[in-house]
Amino acid sequence: MNSLRVFDSAARHLNLSLAAEELRVSHSAVSQQIRQLETWLGGKLFERHSGGVRLTAAGHDLLRACQPAFDMLEQRCAALRGRTASADVVIGAPASLLSNWIIPRLEHFERGHPDIQVRLQTATDIALLERGVVDVLIVAEDHQSAAIGATPLFPEAIGPVCTRELAQRLATPADILALPRLQTSSRPRAWEQWAAACGLAEAPALAPPKHQFDQLGHMLDAAAVGLGIGIAPEMLVQADILAGKLAAPLGFKQTGGWFSLYVRADARAAVEDLKRWLKTEAAAKADCSA
Repeated sequence: MNSLRVFDSAARHLNLSLAAEELRVSHSAVSQQIRQLETWLGGKLFERHSGGVRLTAAGHDLLRACQPAFDMLEQRCAALRGRTASADVVIGAPASLLSNWIIPRLEHFERGHPDIQVRLQTATDIALLERGVVDVLIVAEDHQSAAIGATPLFPEAIGPVCTRELAQRLATPADILALPRLQTSSRPRAWEQWAAACGLAEAPALAPPKHQFDQLGHMLDAAAVGLGIGIAPEMLVQADILAGKLAAPLGFKQTGGWFSLYVRADARAAVEDLKRWLKTEAAAKADCSA
């Protein structure tokens, strides 16, 4: 069970150091537990690469089993301990959005709401909100459900990102057409949206991207090593651009989409407090950008 708990944390973060921090153990302890579990199962759960780790097919399969099992155990234990009215609130969002926008502002919320403890979790799947794993989900994808309320926070802007070397070959949007492109499976029309926003006449005839990835982080890793040019929301790549890992030579274009805040219709009072605060912070960001 302990190895499965370690695996669950490492698989959610796709980062052994973050898992160690969450579990308050050493990096080597996490690695050892993962190795023991892989030995017991007789197969690899993670593939190591220069940017960290990614799940194998077996890892994805085990994570799909672990998450509902741990969720059920946590909810049942909380009910037995009489903690169903807990003031803990879990925010789920892409890792880059947590780093670039939520974490720098979180202290302001905690000062004004000392009785509410906020926890952060890398998440993009609406199912995590539906199952109660997270209380608030912030993503750019559009979700429609009578049981889930959506609140637009700020408009989405996307643009090409690549290495500085490739950036030197991008003087105009049309230069993209001659270079290998990357995209994520969750946003299959991202390049078309960007091309249309740039006024490219060739937009309807764009060739399929050279590589497609199931996670944004994997696509950005590929772009950072020069495999091609990725397409990503500005909010999710600011840190990589500031660090010099990626460049955005053509800037970003608004798509007409929005980063929206999703909560369940039966949200607790603490969740509603956090929702109001996030709306206020997003409005302040819009005022500063105007």
